[in-house]
Order: sequence, then C-alpha cells, then structure tokens
Amino acid sequence: MKERDIGPSSDESLILVDIQNRGIRIGQGIASGRRGGAGPTDDAAFRLGDQTMMLPVFNGPAESSPYSLVDGVDGYKLQYEGKTLMYLNPVDRPQFYDLYTADGIPYNKIAVLHSSDVLASTVIQSCIRWGPEDRCKFCAIGHSLAAGATLAKKLPEQLAEVVMAAERLDGIRQITLTTGTPNETDRGAHHLAECVRAIRKVSSLPIQVQCEPPEDDSWYDILKEAGANTIGLHVESFDEQVRRRMMPSKSRISLDTYFEAFGKAVAVFGRNQVTTYVILGMGEDEEVTIAGCARAVSLGVYPFVVPLRPLRGTLLEHSQPPSSDYMEKAYRKVAEMLSDTGLSSADSMAGCAKCGACSALASFERRKAPGVATR
Repeated sequence: MKERDIGPSSDESLILVDIQNRGIRIGQGIASGRRGGAGPTDDAAFRLGDQTMMLPVFNGPAESSPYSLVDGVDGYKLQYEGKTLMYLNPVDRPQFYDLYTADGIPYNKIAVLHSSDVLASTVIQSCIRWGPEDRCKFCAIGHSLAAGATLAKKLPEQLAEVVMAAERLDGIRQITLTTGTPNETDRGAHHLAECVRAIRKVSSLPIQVQCEPPEDDSWYDILKEAGANTIGLHVESFDEQVRRRMMPSKSRISLDTYFEAFGKAVAVFGRNQVTTYVILGMGEDEEVTIAGCARAVSLGVYPFVVPLRPLRGTLLEHSQPPSSDYMEKAYRKVAEMLSDTGLSSADSMAGCAKCGACSALASFERRKAPGVATR
C-alpha cells in the first residue's frame, strides 16, 4: 500500500504513526538506544513536547527511512525528505546507568529506562521457547544475553537496589517487570512475585508484571498480594494461523486459554489493569484481529496494539513493518471500542498501556493520558 505524503502541516498523530512504523535515521551519538532483548528494541526514546516515544533507529527500515534527525539551533529537527516537521529531542541517558552493585555489576544490566520515566527489567532472560524451531519469530530475547548486555536472572535484591537509585536520580514513575518463560507451570510468576516483594520494601511506585498465563490461577492472587498493580498477558496475535506460523511453541497455549486467563486476571486486578500485546503486520486477518481486540475489551482488558518491528537477529529481521494507513485504521477502531467501554491508557496504573511510548494508540483515544498528543 502506498504511504501517505507527510508534510509540515500533517496531523501530529499521523506523523507519530508513520515514524513508529518506518523509524528515523540518526547521526552517530545523537541518541543512546537499546539493541536486542525482549520487547520492542533497536530503538531510542525521544521527546515531542511532553510526550515521549520509543522510535526504531537501529533496525533495517530505519536505515532507509525518509525521516531523519538534524541538529538545529534550538534542538533536533525531525525532517521528512528534507522538510522540517517539528522538533524532536532524545531522552537523556539516565544517571543510574553509571552505577554498579557492590560486586561490580552495572545497574543497566539489571534494569533499563523505557520512555522517559519507566524502569523495565526482564527478570529471567532465558526462555524455553528460544529453540531454533520453537522461537517466536519477532523476539530477540536471547541476543542481549548472548552479547553480555544483561544478566540471565535478576535477583530480587538487585532490582530493589536499582529501583531506589532510578527513583532518586532519574525520577522514574512506574516499573515494568517481564520475563522469558522458564517452565510450563508458573511461567515465571514465582520469580516475578519475589521481585515485586523486594521492590515493595523500598518503593511504592506502581508495578506491572508480564508473563504467559500460568497454569495455576492462584498466581494472579499471589502477584497481586506481592504488590503488583497490573498484569500483562501477551497474546501477540488473535489470528490462529499467524500464531502457529510466528509462534510455533507459544501458540500451543490456545486462544481460549488466553481469554479464560483474561477473565481470571481481571477478577483479581480489575478492569483496565490487565493488558495484552497485539502485534500488527504479521499477515493477520484484519477482521479477526479487531474481533479479538473487541472480545478482550469486553472483558476489561486493554489490547496494546503495536506495529511489527523487524528486529536485528530475529527471524523477521528482513520483513517490512505494516503500512501506516493500516495502523491508523486499526488504532481508530480499537480506540473507539476502548472509549465505548470506558477503558483508557490514562486509567491504567502501570505497564505498556500507561507508558504508551511504543504505540500511537493512546493519541486516538477520546480521553488522553497526561502528556499524550491530541489529534
């Protein structure tokens, strides 16, 4: 599909949709970003007024993007094929990155800054689904570990130490703890709970935990009682054919299991405090996908819709992101159903929906979270 022509008068939200798909070209040393690892990566954080966005800068599409960042007198200018659109400034490198534990481990191997105020950590960096025939084709969880950029398992006391420093030095406002899947029973929930308990001894910041649906439903209560405020149960796609093709191992957890888990998690954490990640651009059926989002929303779950990012080293490295027209259409539909059912990124306490930096969805909601651009 042909992309729209972007110019200086273009709607800010539409520009955001486009640059999150196509990335931006940046010069050496302009921004410090993250390569490899779990979740959206190969990106860097930028400020647009009060809004912060995570934008692709290191993947293939970014290398040939029509967007570039040029140093100007009053900051960095975002340009589209040489036309200046707006000012866009990188988020500063956090101060806690310069600190070490008593045994010499850099703090940024334990947790990293997402957006401008979110501390994130993959508490278990390994995954039983990382085998050559099993791995999720969009995931890069094993690469940062292989590169020595992180630890295989973060200890609860290490995380608590980093949280204290990041809250004191960099003003973080929320915490996201995710995990690779270590087994087929608790699926990482046990270690997540231990980490949350340790953090709760030193901080009252809101925390989201993220894992596959555990087999024992009591883990939702355990995580909540430990001090987690929200939970992410990431389905990635509502299209069964896409799930089997893109997630050969993870797709063995059925969609019915996910929807049952959504209901059980909402019963514990409440409406708007359960999220699920939905990646668009993997060949999914649009109607099936929107129907899946609608079903999740009807249960009180916020579907965090994002475009595919073809990450370096993944099996989708050479794929193309979805068109911005496709993403805009999906954002509008999902935002409408969120508004109609009273769900909002503004009302989520922590996690992907609250942060919103990897998606343009919040900018299409009727009720905006603080700092989200209005269309």
